[in-house]
Amino acid sequence: MPEKITPVTDADRAHLKACVVLAEAALEAGDEPFGSLLVDAQGCVLAEDRNRVSGGDATRHPEFALARWAAENLSPEQRATSTVYTSGEHCAMCAAAHAWVGLGRIVYASSTPQLLAWMDRWGAGRPPIAALRIQDVAPDIEVSGPDEDLASEVERLHRRRLEKQGVITADRTQ
Repeated sequence: MPEKITPVTDADRAHLKACVVLAEAALEAGDEPFGSLLVDAQGCVLAEDRNRVSGGDATRHPEFALARWAAENLSPEQRATSTVYTSGEHCAMCAAAHAWVGLGRIVYASSTPQLLAWMDRWGAGRPPIAALRIQDVAPDIEVSGPDEDLASEVERLHRRRLEKQGVITADRTQ
């Protein structure tokens, strides 16, 4: 089955920039820097969230929260025509939730391979689950990303988080 990968558009970029702002808000609140928007077919933002895992619940990802919100508030038709914009590509848990509730396209600023490469470069370790691509979990979902300019902003946020935690020092980020 061919992958459904489409280019990031200028309209997508505006929503992705808002996701990066949410990711920075998550970082400032002590969470991992991830932020997401749920947008309807007309381009209106329906809901937004940021990462909230610092309280100890590792499932408090914004993409998962938006999938739950959509299941509770939108018809199946509305869900299918909605787009989730996010600062980082969905993890396996979030991609599965997205597919289970029947949401449409996913657009991300930075990809899973990019995040893994950054973590490896900084010696920061890997997540506790397999770092699968969205297409590996939910092959029928159309995806767009990454956006190279915004990915560098997301990288900066992850680096700041790990520097604050003492996992990396400024000289290891080169």
